[in-house]
Amino acid sequence: MSETAASAASGAEGSARKTAPKAPSGERRGLFARIALFVRQVVAELKKVVRPTRQDLITYTSVVLVFVAVVMAFVTLVDLGIGKVTFWVFGG
Repeated sequence: MSETAASAASGAEGSARKTAPKAPSGERRGLFARIALFVRQVVAELKKVVRPTRQDLITYTSVVLVFVAVVMAFVTLVDLGIGKVTFWVFGG
């Protein structure tokens, strides 16, 4: 194995072992510091969110409504079929 491959492999192994950063001098962070960190992380994640366009929303809504209608029709047919079989078996 070449030196660069070995150093890359050792770097990859080291990155998998990293843990969350700790407060200076190994002390545990206080309650408010942890809450502030959480809020900063939430804001950072929310900045990554991409909003769909109006056309995307229309498309997604249409797909969901059509799917729900198809499932409703299927369940209705199954329910009517089971009802007919039940009346036929037990007499109605």
